[in-house]
Amino acid sequence: MVIMESTYVIGDIHGCYDRLIALMDKINIDLDSESLVFLGDYIDRGPDSFEVVEYLIDLKKKYPDIVFIKGNHEEMLEKYLSETDRFTYLINGGQQTLESYSRHYKPTDGSLIPNTHLEFFNSLVLYHETDHYIFVHAGLRKNVPLEKQKPEDLLWIRKNFIQSDYDFGKQVVFGHTPLPEPLLQPNKIGIDTGAVYGNKLTCVRLPDLVFYSS
Repeated sequence: MVIMESTYVIGDIHGCYDRLIALMDKINIDLDSESLVFLGDYIDRGPDSFEVVEYLIDLKKKYPDIVFIKGNHEEMLEKYLSETDRFTYLINGGQQTLESYSRHYKPTDGSLIPNTHLEFFNSLVLYHETDHYIFVHAGLRKNVPLEKQKPEDLLWIRKNFIQSDYDFGKQVVFGHTPLPEPLLQPNKIGIDTGAVYGNKLTCVRLPDLVFYSS
């Protein structure tokens, strides 16, 4: 009998550093033998985006195999920094992120974000696939092969994915859409439980479906 390696998956953090630390202390993961996947939206709305990203960067240095998925808020930050779309970012919680960085980062060159953080944002992946699961920030569009999914859907899709009973070939583990409790369906597992709105930050351990929250 083959025993599957445990994979811990953490939902949308949104600058909630205290909840992240509390959750990491609670799950007690062994990163030398178990896997860890983050589903994106590390920043915005919450008060401590700088601290969250700094913590994740340090974690990645110690354990290079950690998977960091890209969220729609990281995409909005990219567009803000490139001046492609500044307004959308600011009205979706970006101001809190800018304030967090201004408290902790004092550049001499006028930059808003340290290079190490920019490198982290640039390293994020749109999805991660294993033998039994697909990990993505928002979800997938039915009848579209994984490699042909549009970034817009991977980062932003909601209703068309949430309400779908389509068999994607593997169970899809996602965040993005805040729910009071984790969503468990044959084709999907949703673990954004609205930490930044006063609810809990959630982690699921796969394949045994053990949930942790802070």
